[in-house]
Amino acid sequence: MTDQATDQAVGRVGRTGASKGSGRLFSGRQRELKTLLADVERAGLDTIAGRAAARARVLLIAGRPGSGRTALAVRLVEGLAERYPGGVLRTALTEPGGRAVPTEETARELLDALRVASPPGADGDELSQLLRESLAGRRVLLLLDDAADAEQVDALLPDDPGCLLVVVGSGPLTGIPGVRPCTVGGLDPKAAIELLTAFTGSVRITVDPQAAESVAEECGGQPAALVMVGGWLAARPQASVADAVRRLRALPEDEEVPQALWPVSRAFRLVHGSLPTGAARLLRLLALAPAGIVDPQTASALGACSPDEAHSALEGYVALGVLHRRGEGLYGVPGVLVPLMRALTEAHDKPGEVQLARARMLERAVRRLQSCRAATEPEGSPARTAVESLPRSLRFPDAPAAADWLRIHRPGLLAAARLAVGDGELDTLARRLVAALVRALAAHRGTDAAAPDLYGLHQLVLDVAERRGLHREAAAALLNLGDLDAETGRTEDALARYRAALDAGRAADDPYAISRAMESVGGAWQELDDWQRAADWYGRALARRQTRGERADEARLYGRLGTAHTYAGRYGEALRCWRASVAGYRRVGDLPAQARALSEAARVQEYAGRPEESLRTCREAVEWARQAGDVRLQAALRLRLADTLDRLGDPAAARLQRAGAERLLEAAEGAGDGPGPDGTGGPADTAEPGEAPGSPGGLDGDEGKKEGSTYEIRSGARRE
Repeated sequence: MTDQATDQAVGRVGRTGASKGSGRLFSGRQRELKTLLADVERAGLDTIAGRAAARARVLLIAGRPGSGRTALAVRLVEGLAERYPGGVLRTALTEPGGRAVPTEETARELLDALRVASPPGADGDELSQLLRESLAGRRVLLLLDDAADAEQVDALLPDDPGCLLVVVGSGPLTGIPGVRPCTVGGLDPKAAIELLTAFTGSVRITVDPQAAESVAEECGGQPAALVMVGGWLAARPQASVADAVRRLRALPEDEEVPQALWPVSRAFRLVHGSLPTGAARLLRLLALAPAGIVDPQTASALGACSPDEAHSALEGYVALGVLHRRGEGLYGVPGVLVPLMRALTEAHDKPGEVQLARARMLERAVRRLQSCRAATEPEGSPARTAVESLPRSLRFPDAPAAADWLRIHRPGLLAAARLAVGDGELDTLARRLVAALVRALAAHRGTDAAAPDLYGLHQLVLDVAERRGLHREAAAALLNLGDLDAETGRTEDALARYRAALDAGRAADDPYAISRAMESVGGAWQELDDWQRAADWYGRALARRQTRGERADEARLYGRLGTAHTYAGRYGEALRCWRASVAGYRRVGDLPAQARALSEAARVQEYAGRPEESLRTCREAVEWARQAGDVRLQAALRLRLADTLDRLGDPAAARLQRAGAERLLEAAEGAGDGPGPDGTGGPADTAEPGEAPGSPGGLDGDEGKKEGSTYEIRSGARRE
């Protein structure tokens, strides 16, 4: 585990993301820094042999947690940053709680920092390859903190020899050739005393130099332990250095802690034991902070105190060396201290009290996420009205402030969702947290940009739903996952998800989920070019919509059936379906959809060798588009009409139609009209047969929301 604030979030390109105040932990490491800089300059074995280096160079800084290894790496990276114009990226490979971060999460964060889109649901191998391709031709410096093993590092190792990889870990990276290691041990007595003097001032050290040497010895030269003892002395100007020595020696060794961590453990217990009861309890509970990230709101919920009181406590912990600042309003829990905090929690706090603190923290996160999403809604909307009752500290002044908060806290929120689901005892809160996070991410980032995060969140919902037998939510999660699989070309996977969603929908007796799953199964078969099965499943979904009197969906499904029949060459069946679609849209009063369906009917008539009928139908579609007031749709249909006239041997009439379409588009642009649903302002005028509007997918709004459910079918794989 890292010995300073774990930076699970990747720093932006060109920044190290280092936590402030790392200079104290760096004290006394000038010799190691000089050695590392010399290793950077030294030619590699490939270069000496006259061969081009195959991969990026790797520097390893190895040491025990608490040795200041991360601070040394940060100082090295800061000194080298200007040599790497591609920027500096930093991430941690182990969370403070000890969880090794999977390759897919780390690679995705690095790609996000490089502003490279990553496909949702992709595995670690695929994302690692994409990361290597994205780093090709760049001179980038990567800092990988707290590596658990060589496999984690190798998966992220760039192929470009112009990159440099600085790895922080506890042991060797066996299996990675050409690694240059630098082992960090305890500070020598002189450097240790200098570090202690930075907290106490020179007078107390000069008065009793032998006691200062004893403190350095008791701390094993470990910077993390020295900083905590120094913080304890700084908070007590009247105490002597000898007092610290006596207190340290009076503390018994903790047999549950590895011997290498005894100095850090005793220093931490010294600080913890000197705190008031409330402050000591809050310090212990910080081990519950997801990904080791805490802010005053989180601390307030854990400690059941006000945000102002929590902020004061956090600042006090920073002064004592048991917490690190990670930016404005954010603090990091050192990974080396998390197991010590947990051990003290088990010894001092009842399990029920700890679970209550965790529940308060998750509830606070849910409310902030609800407020975050509400900030995107207009004034007076139900969502904005609902959050008005929340305390001011939980509300956001505007949408940009909410978006900035979500960006900064996103890693911690995702970690909170994982931990809440993994806990297994707070599933109701876990479901609410995931649902609120899904909505906030979709509102601020958009479903496409947030898709990688949403994929993982949908999987968490599925885990809880299957564990609790919540068939309706399982169906929703499976549909959402299937949609994302379909969007990224994993059609076979999507088909399996949709079939499972159908089973879950039937178990829940949820008519909407059943119909939606049937339609999506049909869409998957259509993607696989199995038109007969696609038509069969569309027909099943249509029958259910007809039974429930859902006319708009019925009209849309007739269009999907028409698409399948068109691809299969069954033009008579296709034309009947499109006419039924036109009639359905006419009944519900959707004029633009009626015009598009007529356009598709005209296309089928043309394929069937009935050009005159196609021409009449297309003109009718243009007229309905005109009545609907959809200028761009009208222009696109007139272009379609021009193509038909060309094929009928009437180029003059075709030119008139194209000229009219151009005038309509110019008028639309002058009026500031945006593009139509397909991005061009009209139907699929350049599409292949059957690419008609109305395809299965998730909901863009709240159509799939079910009473009593915390989760919705929201994403979509609309193949139009």
